[in-house]
Amino acid sequence: MLTFILQNSCYLMTMSLEIQQMDEANRLSVWNGYVDWRNRPALRGYHGGMLAASFVLVVEVLENLAFLANASNLVLYLSTKMGFSPSGAANAVTAFMGTAFFLALLGGFLADAFFTTFHIYLVSAAIEFLGLLVLTVQAHEHSTEPWARVVLYVGLYLVALGVGGIKGSLPPHGAEQFDETTPSGRRQRSFFFNYFIFSLSCGALIAVTVVVWLEDNKGWSYGFGVSTAAILISVPVFLAGSRFYRLKVPSGSPITTLFKVLTAALYAKYKKRTSRNVVTCHTRNECKDNIAKGNGERDGSFLDEAVRERDSLPRPLRCTEEQVKDVKIVIKTLPIFMSTIMLNCCLAQLSTFSIQQASTMNTKLGSLTVPPAALPVFPVVFTMILAPTYNHLLLPLARKTTKTETGVTHLQRIGTGLVLSVVAMAVAALVEMKRKLVVKEVTCCSSINASSSYSSPLPITFLWIALQYVFLGSADLFTLAGMMEFFFTEAPSTMRSLATSLSWTSLAMGYYLSSVLVSAVNFFTGLNQDTPWLLGKNLNEYHLERFYWLMCVLSGINFLNYLFWARRYAYRSNQS
Repeated sequence: MLTFILQNSCYLMTMSLEIQQMDEANRLSVWNGYVDWRNRPALRGYHGGMLAASFVLVVEVLENLAFLANASNLVLYLSTKMGFSPSGAANAVTAFMGTAFFLALLGGFLADAFFTTFHIYLVSAAIEFLGLLVLTVQAHEHSTEPWARVVLYVGLYLVALGVGGIKGSLPPHGAEQFDETTPSGRRQRSFFFNYFIFSLSCGALIAVTVVVWLEDNKGWSYGFGVSTAAILISVPVFLAGSRFYRLKVPSGSPITTLFKVLTAALYAKYKKRTSRNVVTCHTRNECKDNIAKGNGERDGSFLDEAVRERDSLPRPLRCTEEQVKDVKIVIKTLPIFMSTIMLNCCLAQLSTFSIQQASTMNTKLGSLTVPPAALPVFPVVFTMILAPTYNHLLLPLARKTTKTETGVTHLQRIGTGLVLSVVAMAVAALVEMKRKLVVKEVTCCSSINASSSYSSPLPITFLWIALQYVFLGSADLFTLAGMMEFFFTEAPSTMRSLATSLSWTSLAMGYYLSSVLVSAVNFFTGLNQDTPWLLGKNLNEYHLERFYWLMCVLSGINFLNYLFWARRYAYRSNQS
């Protein structure tokens, strides 16, 4: 009897152990916090990885083709077909581009809070498709009536809404496919961000060559039509990877957490000041401890009030240490984010004044006439060469030299882009000075007044303008890839889509700042009845060279500001 009991006890213990092992194996085979597209637990070895991310890269080619095909040439469409002045067209384009990138915050917020990046992409693609359809119909009508402008703006801002949702959801959707707990996963994620820029460039190459040629030679409705088809095709391509995706489970509104912690800290601080029970250092040692703690958490001492005074706060304002820590991390990244806006203000010139400059110059390469809007082909091709070179040659060399996992830190990459932007604006100013000299020679020789428009191309090749495109394109490669990876890796896991969207928001604020700068320059230079630098129908009367020198100086000051914050930034991720 005793033997029977012992045998059964051993049997039960063995079965219990096997069940525990099976449960442990099942637990280890599931990605914690992730589901598949059918809302079932995502499985290790099946969901995620480079295969899943490769669908995102292909989709980005089509999406960026659809967006940039029109954005790159839009300034000429508005000025030549819709009757806008050069500065009016420039401001309209920067407002449109700025809105599109700014709305990425909305897409990122919704992906983190309520929906997955998978669903946000599909809805946003449908909205962009609708906007492009409206623009195609509007361009086909060839009307400059007031109603046509209304239709134009409706189409443009539907596109902006769709683009914003896609930009806010697609990069984090791809980045979430990698396991950040392993060195190989982090390395693959870094490769993904670099190749994401490569995919952007592939789409841009088709946009500024094939589509721009169609717009200039066949009609604008053809260009809008190609963009409409591209975004439509991107949807089945994206859906083809559905069974391989792992989707981050939404964890509630990150904005709510931010405001909750800030409100709790303010309330606690106010209550502490108004209370008679003032906290003081009762002993020398306690004072020293508090000072040491304050030095260790200089960026969050104010927010720590939300934890220290937690019990005295109203229940809705009570925060956990983890929530306070997350908000500290977000606040630490904001100075870096603000320092990148000026670079994107410089990039805004590529879509506006630079194209208008090229349209006044000789755009022939032998017997081939190159459309001015195809100028971005130079930085695009350069980026397509530089991105894989950086991934497979420069980065491994940097890792071997520095003996670190990353080789080059995210902040070093961003800083490189900021330096290149300073050089680019200096080059742009010098090139414009050269172009204005040619204008002066032509007007003197042909007895044309400086105020008259010169319809024939100037005897100077547009390749001079390509120089600033190459420098700014290189700056964009370093900075945009660095920003996306920096914000994604540094942000709390519950805020990653929103944080990655800051990369696009920086672009948006750069475009808005460009519009503000143009208006401010015209205002201040137009005082005392002087002629504003950037006003009128004739670009040859503009003082673009002075504007570019101003941008160069501002970019230099901005870089010094960036250095101040970057040198003091402490990474939370593995960047040592």
